[in-house]
Amino acid sequence: MERRKFIKNSLLGAAGASLIGGLYTWQVEPFWLEFVHVNMPIKNLPDHLEGKTLMQISDIHVGNKFNYNYVIESFEKAKLLEPDFVVYTGDFVSYENEEQLEQLQTVMKSTVNGKLGTAGVLGNHDYGGDWVEQHVADAITNVLEEAGITILINDEKEFDGLNIMGIDDYWGLNFDPTKITSKYDAKKANIMLCHNPDVCDLDVWNNYKGWILSGHTHGGQVKPPFLNPPILPVENKRYNAGEIDLFDGRTLYINRALGNLYQVRFNVRPEITVFKLSKS
Repeated sequence: MERRKFIKNSLLGAAGASLIGGLYTWQVEPFWLEFVHVNMPIKNLPDHLEGKTLMQISDIHVGNKFNYNYVIESFEKAKLLEPDFVVYTGDFVSYENEEQLEQLQTVMKSTVNGKLGTAGVLGNHDYGGDWVEQHVADAITNVLEEAGITILINDEKEFDGLNIMGIDDYWGLNFDPTKITSKYDAKKANIMLCHNPDVCDLDVWNNYKGWILSGHTHGGQVKPPFLNPPILPVENKRYNAGEIDLFDGRTLYINRALGNLYQVRFNVRPEITVFKLSKS
């Protein structure tokens, strides 16, 4: 009898733990935002930008996969930090139909803008079904630019001495990295935005030295303790999340995403990154 009672209690305990764990990965961690603070040394940084902040927001995935009011609430928290620069690194929507354009307009009423500049690049989901719908990308770009975000499609823009360069999405219709890397001027204070970090392994960089800010991976969204995420949407499985030295003068930072492609996270909290600029 004691043995039966032990087995019964063990099974009940395991079932209870599974239920609690499931609720945590579904209802808690997907909305447990973390502000990650990182030092960002930049070559040729003007004196007046020393100590300024640059905020990276990535992969908000506005749509029907989760309650996007969480994104609005996160934006309001981010505004309290009063960032000097804000960059968005793609996947603004999880596109299904034109409803996502209306949802994005609602969310972008709370856009986080930098005091000195705001820029972004598109991700693969911003190109609609199978990443081949240019009209979807154009409509999303219009919404974002109306919200004060300069979208860089293989282009660059200088904001108060900080030159922000942007590569359009690797899987999208307008991927043309050499169009912007050919303009690389090593004498400027540069950072590069590139949604998909796999681009870092292509021979397109024209000896670029500096930071590359990416998203796309979501850190895998589920990561067993002490192990790598079982699912990553990149060829180079080293490109998981966080700061990665590419050992050639480039430093890659992969944001874990603010939004969720699917409403499940474990050991990979959603992230907004706050970089503190300094001279290299």
